[in-house]
Amino acid sequence: MTDNEKKPQDGSEIIVSDDEPEIISLYDDNGNEFKFEIIGACVDRGSQYFAVIPEGSADEEGDFEEFIIYKQITNEDGTRDLVEIEDDDEFERIAGKFSDAFDCEISYD
Repeated sequence: MTDNEKKPQDGSEIIVSDDEPEIISLYDDNGNEFKFEIIGACVDRGSQYFAVIPEGSADEEGDFEEFIIYKQITNEDGTRDLVEIEDDDEFERIAGKFSDAFDCEISYD
């Protein structure tokens, strides 16, 4: 299978993978590991964003009800981290792009 490219009205691209899920591990401040499946990625205004769901949370058809968005940053030492989007306008812009691509509604809970 291949990746699907979905273009929001502003011309940016959302990549949604139809391949086997890519699983990433994220760690909280206490060192606890959490595994997530990357369900989409996009670049907007020079920044990379990922939409993820907890590993194994999709139903049998691969559908999901909620997703989490992280922004990729590059640290001074060249390593990359995923962080929450703190700017409300930036979050709404990126959440809207992913929601359009996934054909779902945004939940702010």
